[in-house]
Amino acid sequence: MPYDEPTWGEVDPAAFSRIVVISPHFDDAAMGAGHLLASYPDTTVITVLAGEPPAYPDVPSDWDALGGFTSGDDVVAARRLEDLAAMEVLTSEHRWLDFPDHQYLAPADRPTPADVAPVLAKVLNEVNPTSVFVPMGLGNPDHVMVHEAALLVRQEQAQRTWFCYEDHGYKHIPGLLAWRVAKLLRSHPWPTPAIVPHVPDDDLKRRAIWCYTSQIAPLEQDHALSARMEGRVPEQFWRLDEPPQGWEGLADLI
Repeated sequence: MPYDEPTWGEVDPAAFSRIVVISPHFDDAAMGAGHLLASYPDTTVITVLAGEPPAYPDVPSDWDALGGFTSGDDVVAARRLEDLAAMEVLTSEHRWLDFPDHQYLAPADRPTPADVAPVLAKVLNEVNPTSVFVPMGLGNPDHVMVHEAALLVRQEQAQRTWFCYEDHGYKHIPGLLAWRVAKLLRSHPWPTPAIVPHVPDDDLKRRAIWCYTSQIAPLEQDHALSARMEGRVPEQFWRLDEPPQGWEGLADLI
């Protein structure tokens, strides 16, 4: 390769002029892209499932109960306050969409990618980012739905540079990250680990995550939060793009 051509994985720095991170729930962006958000001056987190449910269950879900919520609590209101505190730590703007978390809805009432995509597209056009970071969509049905909705938007907003970030916690479930990479490879856009310059600041990221006070106990129980933080699990970003010309057949070898 000639010396004056970029190496695989490099990204035009202009792509990071205005960054959006799409977060399924309030804490996902901080966990999967907190270092990234803190490294750039113009960032916005769009939280998709930030809406009030039609009603809370009479008995809180196991997740909410472990987080300290009891019957009658306005969980979303409390979590929005946590999110504001975390965004202040990360010096990031925020936008909240009005779709409720799936745990509060019957399966037939849960938002679909087709429901979310036009709303998400509208907000992206308002913020007008140069790059968009979306969850890989692992494990949790909300994460999968948001990933699929973002891919629908990408079809109409290909002028932006698109990436996936790894869903922290879920990416450690055996096979899930490999499954998503293989799925994208077969269907396009192809995912490729990208060189995304950022400055890891473990103390700052910990401060941001611990703003989500109600989530610490369930994240410790189900996702080994402290072990991941102490292990300094890196943030990995995958560029979403069409395969190099002539390479399309590689997906057939899987």
